Amino acid sequence: MMELTRKGEYAIRGIVYLATRPDDQVCLLSDIAAAVDVPPTFLAKIFQQFSKIGLVKSYRGTGGGFILGRTADKITLLDVVEAVEGPIIPNRCVTGGDDCERSHTCKVHPVWVSVQKQVRDILAAVSLKELAGKQEKP
Repeated sequence: MMELTRKGEYAIRGIVYLATRPDDQVCLLSDIAAAVDVPPTFLAKIFQQFSKIGLVKSYRGTGGGFILGRTADKITLLDVVEAVEGPIIPNRCVTGGDDCERSHTCKVHPVWVSVQKQVRDILAAVSLKELAGKQEKP
């Protein structure tokens, strides 16, 4: 089954921390790493990946660091997990490729498809805003 790697766990910790900060506050990587107890070099690689796909924006130089690439309510746990772990695949038969020639006749295949859909739906329903505990401003 799908198990979150250390990289995935670190990625979630780092980006959720970023979501707790004010939207316009650029955070130093070293501060984020210290706050969430993640090695800075490891977090740097993760945030570089996030930057390439727009989950975070990076700023270089003095005052440099990171902010969310879009608002916390527009980034889901699914976005974060799949960015570092790749697609959620409970079994190779749901990859859509030719990994299993039995997928059309197999009685278990629909179960794996359902598991994949449910896990994706659960993760997609949780935003960084919720995880960061941000309340709506009245």
